[in-house]
Amino acid sequence: GLIFYDTKVTVMNRVLNATVQRTADHAAPEITLDPLEIVGGEIRSSENSYFCQAARQLACVPSSQLCVKLASGGDPTYAFNIRFTGEEVHGTSGSFRHFLWQVCKELQSSSLSLLLLCPSSAVNKNKGKYILTPSPITYAEEQLFHFFGQLLGIAIRADVPLPLDLLPSFWKTLVGEPLDPDVDLQEADILTYNYVKKFENINDETELEALCAEIASQHLATESPDCPNKPCCKFTYLTMTGDEVELCPRGRHIPVGWENKDVYAAAIRSLRLRELQTPECMTAVRAGLGAIIPLQLLTTLTPLEMELRTCGLPYINLEFLKAHTMYQVGLMETDQHIEFFWSALETFTQEELCKFIKFACNQERIPFTCPCKDGGPDTAHVPPYPMKIAPPDGAAG
Repeated sequence: GLIFYDTKVTVMNRVLNATVQRTADHAAPEITLDPLEIVGGEIRSSENSYFCQAARQLACVPSSQLCVKLASGGDPTYAFNIRFTGEEVHGTSGSFRHFLWQVCKELQSSSLSLLLLCPSSAVNKNKGKYILTPSPITYAEEQLFHFFGQLLGIAIRADVPLPLDLLPSFWKTLVGEPLDPDVDLQEADILTYNYVKKFENINDETELEALCAEIASQHLATESPDCPNKPCCKFTYLTMTGDEVELCPRGRHIPVGWENKDVYAAAIRSLRLRELQTPECMTAVRAGLGAIIPLQLLTTLTPLEMELRTCGLPYINLEFLKAHTMYQVGLMETDQHIEFFWSALETFTQEELCKFIKFACNQERIPFTCPCKDGGPDTAHVPPYPMKIAPPDGAAG
């Protein structure tokens, strides 16, 4: 926490450029995606998604081939080229950016099961934020998590921010920071957090009975074996994916009473924290990321800085964009139509600005910082900078 973010990024960029493994004289790997496989708006099956099509084709490409030098001015060196079946595209930049955008959309939809909408979303807290799906993974899913980690590294090297909305607990676990049992539980699953708090704050047995009766009315409890009419909870709870699990051996047969209510509350809390850390999934993601960038870099970054470096900011800073715009021959910032252009953009909502950026360069977010502001030797612009505004092609008008 004692080092400025920009300083860390400078060090990080040097390390990334020193660990390049594919040089200019090696052709980039190429993959072919078929847009018709995902036609109809809804992805028919996850195997047809761009994410799975790409994972299958890149499975036999050595990771070293994807470790390219950092973007510096103009278009970056992309980890791989993308060809869309039946489409003629000039250059590789647009299709690569479109691919990353589409893949983030797929990851945050029901078509792929790698990410899960956080339970708090259901009650309008952290709406639209995702976590890794906490469930035992198959070998095939492990490969997909590995590829997801590679994509994070690929986006960092290409400096194309990914439009991913993940909870802070994901970034904490990724950089190896412990989770906060209160804050992170509340962010991810406020209902469980409140449930646990109720048990922790009970003062006497009467309150406990009343709470068990309230829970019984919501069908979460059963009757006590000793007193058939007295409702009680058992040592079980629902996982984030909706399965009922025992919180301890033979938990289904252990009623929650005054003596063990705190043990019960602590067991639910640790179940949720374990689900947020998803060690099996996270190990695969980190392995994928480590194949593209040295994992030692993560030790200097806070979770928020890692998110900024990978995903940028979810809004467009118009002043920043203006400062990184180049006018081609014959145009000046003071031309009337250029002034009209900027004043039109100033009336846009954030959603419209994202659409404008998507239209201009096929990605929704712009990088968070740009080395050119230092005026040092690294004065190259970071893609998609500079934004270029050119006169019309025709002579007239």
